[in-house]
Amino acid sequence: MALKKEIRSDNTYIISQDTTDNPKLGAKILSDGRESLFLDYYFGYTKVISERTGKEVMRKDRKREFLKLYLWQAPRTPIERQQNKEMLELAKKIRFERGQELLESVEGYRLKKDRDINFLDYFKSYIDKYTKKDYRMVVIALKRFRDFLQETPEYNKFIKKIKPEQITKDMVEAYTEYLQSRSVGEGAKSIYARFKKVIKYAVEHDVMLKNPCNGVVIKVDEQILKKEVLSPEEIQRLIATHYDNENPNIRRAFIFCLYCGLRYCDVKDLTFANVDYSNKLLKFEQNKTKGHSANSGVIIPLNDGILKLIGEPSSPNNRDEAIFPLPSYEMCLKALKRWVKRADINKHISWHCARHSFAVNILNNGANIKTVASLLGHSGLKHTEKYTRAIDSLKQDAINSLPELKL
Repeated sequence: MALKKEIRSDNTYIISQDTTDNPKLGAKILSDGRESLFLDYYFGYTKVISERTGKEVMRKDRKREFLKLYLWQAPRTPIERQQNKEMLELAKKIRFERGQELLESVEGYRLKKDRDINFLDYFKSYIDKYTKKDYRMVVIALKRFRDFLQETPEYNKFIKKIKPEQITKDMVEAYTEYLQSRSVGEGAKSIYARFKKVIKYAVEHDVMLKNPCNGVVIKVDEQILKKEVLSPEEIQRLIATHYDNENPNIRRAFIFCLYCGLRYCDVKDLTFANVDYSNKLLKFEQNKTKGHSANSGVIIPLNDGILKLIGEPSSPNNRDEAIFPLPSYEMCLKALKRWVKRADINKHISWHCARHSFAVNILNNGANIKTVASLLGHSGLKHTEKYTRAIDSLKQDAINSLPELKL
């Protein structure tokens, strides 16, 4: 059947004749002689944070759902014309049903016919299939959301079950405030980022129709170094400290991070194949940015002391052997806290503090900021600048530690 086609620059056109249709039925012209039918939903305007300016702007909230139904672009036979007619009628029927669902929805819900989904179970099933490096943070995000529901009188009725459509923007705003009351700065932001990831996944898989996180952000000053830093004197005290039943691999790995600035997720994956013994270099790709950045590769020069710490594989042909066979992060952190306490260092030291200590100490020793950025694997200087501010703070603390001057 003939359709009036106003082809857009993205090779799509709208079939719906009624301008009030929501969703609208449209088609995308494919290169194989077919047209793929889709529905375009419009949810009005929503506030979002501009990536370019960092300010709130109003943006149209839209969603496109491809129906996996196809038309022939130029039907040549009666059969093809009949197929077009049947596909178009089916698509119009689906459009009408989706429109009715949208009208019935107050805050937006998924397009799935099974509307009895418990978002808490859905979140848990997402985690069960999750294999990325930030798995621990995604688990924390679910735990924090459960804690938020339980501890917030307005929402504790949802502690056992909450439907996706019951997660509103107001609830998300309250959740971000709760996170900031429980965690400091970047911790709250990181947890919320994982929560948003699950929400986005639910929207993309038609479990939720509208994203309640749009326009809700947690802002932190990323240029302030919030974690503790070990001074060179404290590092030497730590190295000199031993205790019963210590894990030598945890000890070696943390000292290595203090002298090379690696994250836990990178040091545990290092193998002897990453070490160029002849040129005294360590070469590896950062897990955090692998596949997402052209600057994910890092090269770190090694001195004789660090090479001795690394050692050699159990056999010359076993280059894929792990340099530091480490247990879970939780076990490493528990051992680290015991070690720090035994060394009589009164600081809250996590594994990532080794990376911060490395950066601050080499800057204090005269390294320039570009060199530090390169050693840490930063793609620019933005994330490295916080260490220069930390140095200024340490210098001020040193001055303040002097006896009061009385004239």
